[in-house]
Amino acid sequence: MLYFAYGSNLHHFQMKRRCKDSIFLKKINLKDFRLTFRSKYRAADIEFKKNFIVPGGLFDISKSDEKKLDVYEDYPILYKKYYFNYYGKKVMTYTMVKKSTFKFPTERYLNVIKRGYKDCKLDKKHLYNALKP
Repeated sequence: MLYFAYGSNLHHFQMKRRCKDSIFLKKINLKDFRLTFRSKYRAADIEFKKNFIVPGGLFDISKSDEKKLDVYEDYPILYKKYYFNYYGKKVMTYTMVKKSTFKFPTERYLNVIKRGYKDCKLDKKHLYNALKP
């Protein structure tokens, strides 16, 4: 199954540890969404926003990987699944259930995401824009 990562799961080492079968395929952009941070966990989330993009990593994951991600993402309590089409293929990602106000991420969490942006060769400007509420 195809999975779109946009937060800490972009970090290749962490993703491999979490999902042993996962394979990073390539970087892609999710159109008409923007990256933000929210909830008591100060975690990454995406929200619909016309003419914005969220850069991320496209991964191939197994069924058992998906179950592990469900646990990690606290599905369906904190995050719900969101599906979109990418060149005719169904892709799964997670989006927060409750859209609370912006909360600046912790430095440690942000560093993991920055590392992920580097691993996936993503443009950090979208990340820095997301840090401005």
